[in-house]
Amino acid sequence: MIRLLLVDDENLIRRGLKALLKLEKDLEIVGEAENGQTAIDSIPTLQPDVILMDIRMPIMDGVAATKEITKAFPQIKILVLTTFADEDYVTQALHYGAAGYLLKDTPSEELAQAICSVHKGYTQLGPGLGKVMAQKLSVSKSPPPGWDELTAREIEILQLVAKGSSNREIAEALYLSEKTIKNYMTRILNRLDLRDRTQAAIVANSFFGNER
Repeated sequence: MIRLLLVDDENLIRRGLKALLKLEKDLEIVGEAENGQTAIDSIPTLQPDVILMDIRMPIMDGVAATKEITKAFPQIKILVLTTFADEDYVTQALHYGAAGYLLKDTPSEELAQAICSVHKGYTQLGPGLGKVMAQKLSVSKSPPPGWDELTAREIEILQLVAKGSSNREIAEALYLSEKTIKNYMTRILNRLDLRDRTQAAIVANSFFGNER
C-alpha cells in the first residue's frame, strides 16, 4: 500500500483528488495539506511514500517545499501537479528532486499509474514536456559534453531510460543484474555531469524520445 499525501491550496481540488484516488486499491491517502510548510510539518506523523504537490500555493509553494522535502526526507517521492505547463516551475521542481510532473487534468487512471511508477523509482514527465525540459536544461541537438565518452552499452541503457524503463526492467532487457545497471547509471551521470536519474531521463528523452 502506497501512503499518499495531497498538497494543494484549493480544498475543492484536494477533495476531487481524494475522491478519485481512494478508489485505487494500492493507494492510501494518509493526509492533506494546503501549502508546502504544512506538508513538511505533517511528514513525521503521516510518513507518506509519495506526495502529490501543487506548484502555486501561499506561505510556501511547491518548488520550495520540494527542495526542503527531498533534502530532509530523500526517501519520499514527489509528483508535481499543476493546471498549466509552466516551464520555469517544472524545471525548478525537477532540479530540486521531484520525481515527475503531470497536469491536474490527467485522467485518474493515468495519475494512479504515475503514483505507483514514481514510488518504484520511475521518472514521470507529462506529454510533450520532455522536449521542453531538455531545452530548459540547455540540451541542444548536438551531444552534451561527455557524450562521446559513453560506451555502446551506456547508450543502450540511455535508450531504455528514454522509454521510461526502470533499472530492474533495463536489467531484465539486457540480461544483467540490477546492481550492474545502477553502476552503469552512476558512470553515465558522471560522464554527462548530470545531477540524478531524472535529468538523465530528460536528456535521453531529447535524443531518443522519438524511438518510443
